[in-house]
Amino acid sequence: MNTGSIAFILISSALVLLMTPALAFFYGGLGRRKNVLNTMMLSLAPMAIASLLWVIIGFSLSFSGTGAVIGNLAHPFMNGVNMLKNTLFPTNPIPDGLFSGFQMMFSIITVALITGSVVGRMRFTPMLIFMVFWLLLVYYPLAHMVWGGGFLAKLGAIDFAGGNVVHISSGVSGLILALVLGKRRDYGHLDTRPHNIPFVVLGAGLLWFGWFGFNAGSALAANGQAVNAFMTTNTAAAAAMLSWMLVEYLKVGKASAVGASTGAVIGLVAITPAAGYVPLWASIIIGLLVSPLSYFMMSVVKGKFGYDDALDAFGCHGIGGMFGGVMTGIFATSAFGHKGLIDGNWSLLGANVVAVVFSACFAALITFIIIKVISLFTPIRVSDRAEAVGLDDSEHQETAYPTFLGLDS
Repeated sequence: MNTGSIAFILISSALVLLMTPALAFFYGGLGRRKNVLNTMMLSLAPMAIASLLWVIIGFSLSFSGTGAVIGNLAHPFMNGVNMLKNTLFPTNPIPDGLFSGFQMMFSIITVALITGSVVGRMRFTPMLIFMVFWLLLVYYPLAHMVWGGGFLAKLGAIDFAGGNVVHISSGVSGLILALVLGKRRDYGHLDTRPHNIPFVVLGAGLLWFGWFGFNAGSALAANGQAVNAFMTTNTAAAAAMLSWMLVEYLKVGKASAVGASTGAVIGLVAITPAAGYVPLWASIIIGLLVSPLSYFMMSVVKGKFGYDDALDAFGCHGIGGMFGGVMTGIFATSAFGHKGLIDGNWSLLGANVVAVVFSACFAALITFIIIKVISLFTPIRVSDRAEAVGLDDSEHQETAYPTFLGLDS
C-alpha cells in the first residue's frame, strides 16, 4: 500500500460526499421557492439512507462474488473488509475499507441525482422507500456488472468513474419517475423560472470542485492516470460551459448564469466515463459537443414529447452519460490502457454501446416496476392542494424564507 494514495483517496472521498449538498443547492436554486426545502431534502436524505445501506449490504452486493449480475452476501455489515490492508483487492494501493468508503460516496450522489426529475409533486416518504429499493435492485447490480467483475466488465465495456453506473442509471430512472407521476399541475401554463440563481451557481461550482475527487480519485492511486483524469475533467467542463453559452447566444442573443452552470455540469457528466482513458484534446471535443446535444434534448425533444422532467435530470445526466460512454469507446487510447476506435479497435466501441443501451433499459425497467409496486401500497403523488401550497409546508411544515412581523431582533 501507498500512504500518498491513501491520503489522496481519503480527500477524494470527502470531495465526492461534498457533491451531494452541492447538488442540493443546484437543484434547490433551480426549483420553485415554495419547494426549495423539499428539493434539498430529497438530495440530502441519501446521505443517511445510502450510507447505512452500503455498510449493511451494498458493498457486498456490489463487490463480492463472481456472479454475472449481482454479488453475494460475503460481507454483510462490512464483515471481512479490512480497514488496514488491501486483502480483498491486492492490486489497489489502498486498504479495502477505504476503497469501500470511496465507492459508497458514489451511491449517495447517484440516488440524489434522480430526484431532480420529480421535484414539486412526489411525496417524501414514498421517495425514501423508492431510494432503498432502487439502490438494492438497480445501483448495486449495475456497480457489480461494470466494476465488480460482472458481465458488462467481461464483455469488455469500460466506465472510468460512472457514466453507466451513476449518470445513465439516475437520468433514465428520473425520466421514468417523471412519466409515471405525470406533469406538475401548472406545467406549461406557468413560467417556472429558477427562484435562486446564486444557489445554482454555488451548487455548480461546488459540484465542479467535488468532481475532481469523483474522477481523479477513480484512478484509486496518486498516479499519472489521476493527473490525466483531473485535467480532462476540468477541460471538458470548461469546453461544455463555453459551447452552452455559445448556443444560448445564437438562440436568444444572450448567455445566462443558469445556462453556463448547466453546461459545466453536463461537461462533467460527459467526461466521467472517459476521464482516465482519453487524451486531453479529446476532452475538448467531448465538452464542445455534449452541450448542444443536451440543449437540443431539453429545449426541443422535451417540448415535443411533453414529459415533465422538472430539473432536466435526464437531459443532463442521462444524455450526457450516454454520450460520454460512446465517446469513451471512440477516444480511449492505448497510452491510457485501452484501445478505442481512434486506435483502430471497433470492439471497445461496440462493447460500450451495448453497455449504454443495457444500462438505460435495465434502469428504466426496474425503476418502473419499483415505483408501480410502491404505488399499490401508498399514494406516490401529493394532493393537488399540497402541490399548490408547496411541498415545504405540506411535507415538512417548514418555510425557507419566513416573513417576520415587526422589526428583526
